Amino acid sequence: MGVVTLEWPADGVALVTMTNPAINNHGSWAGIHELWQTLVKAREDGARVTVLASGVPGHWFEHAWLRDMLNMFQGKEVSGPADGWFGCINELSKSPVVSIAAISGDTSGGGCEIGWACDLRVAEEQVYFSQPEVRIGVGTGIGGASRLVRLIGRTVAAEMVLDGGAISAQRLYELGGINKVVPQGTALEAVLAWATRLAGHPPDALAGMKRMLAQAEENPLTEAIKNDQRIFQEFSGKPAALARMEEVQAKFDAGAGIRETYWLGEIEG
Repeated sequence: MGVVTLEWPADGVALVTMTNPAINNHGSWAGIHELWQTLVKAREDGARVTVLASGVPGHWFEHAWLRDMLNMFQGKEVSGPADGWFGCINELSKSPVVSIAAISGDTSGGGCEIGWACDLRVAEEQVYFSQPEVRIGVGTGIGGASRLVRLIGRTVAAEMVLDGGAISAQRLYELGGINKVVPQGTALEAVLAWATRLAGHPPDALAGMKRMLAQAEENPLTEAIKNDQRIFQEFSGKPAALARMEEVQAKFDAGAGIRETYWLGEIEG
């Protein structure tokens, strides 16, 4: 029996949930491989946005299951293939599907690294994050140093990876590492509402902007801007985009401003 489920709460929105209470959602090789395969299936079945959630109260995704890690280094049997870790990271960060982490419990190590690879992160107010690898005697293998330093800067990234202590959701939010902090018990609801709105955007534009972001992380600025223009040209003149532009311009022609045209219901006033 697997530990990962796939549901479709809205059109174009895939909800991927890992529930492995026996090891508190630590990342067993088998569980992470299953997570990767489920993410691939969601994309192949038409997901435009994928939400990552946990079914274990108090825990989101935790660090690698040390029994598997020990067995791997000692040449002993492990629970499953080890390729799921990089598979998950690549699927979340490089595929055209927008990924959102609904972080409802504490997260650490490889679990944090899966979260860092997502495009967006929403965490509940009681949640703590940590990269405890140094306390275990290992390293951050899939972005806990390199991706984290790009998200929050070297100073606090160094604190997290050199000492391995816990960082609150609120502090991480203030540093730019997560997008929103929400009350306890509400992360999934908030993320599904956000995911549903995102999935309603023109699909080519949504996927194209995801590609721009992903590739901008790896390219120098001049090359990144050229790449933005290349991707822009790929989808911006298509019929769906033209129709949407006509619809928006009609609102402006009728006297609407940008608040009621783009953000109605999202801001006060």
